[in-house]
Amino acid sequence: MAHCRHVSAAIDSMDTVLARMRALDATLPARDGVAVFNRVYLTVTEAVDRDIDTGRFPDARTASTLDVRFAERYLGAVDAVDDGRRPPACWRPLFQFRRHPQVRPPQFALAGINAHIGHDLALAVLDTCRTLDCEPGDLEDEFDRVGEILVSLEERVREELMPGPDLLRIADPLTHLLNSWCLERARDGAWVAARTLWAMRRLPGMAGEITERLDEAVGFAGRMLLTPLPG
Repeated sequence: MAHCRHVSAAIDSMDTVLARMRALDATLPARDGVAVFNRVYLTVTEAVDRDIDTGRFPDARTASTLDVRFAERYLGAVDAVDDGRRPPACWRPLFQFRRHPQVRPPQFALAGINAHIGHDLALAVLDTCRTLDCEPGDLEDEFDRVGEILVSLEERVREELMPGPDLLRIADPLTHLLNSWCLERARDGAWVAARTLWAMRRLPGMAGEITERLDEAVGFAGRMLLTPLPG
């Protein structure tokens, strides 16, 4: 399979991305909803960085560019809030509910994952194609490999943030919420959205409307994931 034609110098900013995430981890209160998501995402980004360094991606430069463009979407939302601007609709629920005492840590984590995978990933594919002058199909190997690592986000949430089996009953509302969302389906949807938006890039009005609707739909799902729960 063909890979992207690199028309510019290597994008060497994974270190910057990791530094930003580590700074957030060090400064945000541990219970803050954004901090909960950031800790999970930081761990996965470190894993992607290690895999790039050890040659586990078919095209390391393409993988690095995709990961940086992807992370920039999240960090851009953080910057928007810090600057008093509105973040994309997909991120607003997490920032609005980040200190709610009846929203549990797994909800914060999955709401961030929902925003980042459901909305940001598709746009990061487009950003990468523009940066490297290539087609979405040229990124498929790297997208799939990153996707495999991203699945560990959901696994990590369940392993580290969920209550023990003696506390988590089938009737627990948290069980219902977490079982209503699937990362693999979101990832597959992001790939379809990226290819669709790329195909429509010469129709900017329609592509913009689709992007806006995607943002709103993902934001609605995030709001449902952040439903305050008793005790």
